[in-house]
Amino acid sequence: MKNKKLWIFVGLVVLVLILNHIFGWSSYLGDTDNLAFLETMIQDNLAGAIAIYMAVTVIGSVVLALPGVTFAILAGLLFGPALGTVLCALSATAGAVLAFLAGRFFLRDSIRPAAMKNRYLKKWLFDESGKNQIFILMITRLVPVFPYNLQNFAYGVTDISFATYTVGSFVFMIPGTAMYTIGTAGLADAENRLLYIGIAVAIAVVVILVGMVLKKKYIQEKTDESE
Repeated sequence: MKNKKLWIFVGLVVLVLILNHIFGWSSYLGDTDNLAFLETMIQDNLAGAIAIYMAVTVIGSVVLALPGVTFAILAGLLFGPALGTVLCALSATAGAVLAFLAGRFFLRDSIRPAAMKNRYLKKWLFDESGKNQIFILMITRLVPVFPYNLQNFAYGVTDISFATYTVGSFVFMIPGTAMYTIGTAGLADAENRLLYIGIAVAIAVVVILVGMVLKKKYIQEKTDESE
């Protein structure tokens, strides 16, 4: 069958959506009892709580396609600004890598030829030097033009190397992750609230400005030159 892998992927997505609707897996994250359980577990078994959080984040972001900000907020509430940022960044990267591999296996053969026909996609995502891919990865991670979950699968279709994608995703997702984890930790910590929220706002301003500058200077100027 033509595009067999693509249809298998679509079937798996539909199956997960149906099962999630039936069993309500997504709602578990909003259950205050589960949050209280993890908070207690952190005091008794930190390693176990970390393992559960990371597993939930990977499964939630890849299988259930839940927004990454959900897990950043959860990390800030449970583990605080520093450890929460590290754990969320590591978990998000692991989830991004799994989605990338799924995209490369199930989607690349069918979608890549169509994407290559678009001159802009070909220029930015399939250039032989790989330089454009790194900048696009950095910009979309700092200021995503479409949801992270879709990005992860989409990058699997491109020619970006596994190592570049993995390291780049981890590094470039840290600022956005820190913004949410530190901000959330500030809301939960009355003693350090102003400090944490101030840091989160500062990170947000820097991320937005850097993203705008990169997009304007690199993408728009290069696009104008190619027209």
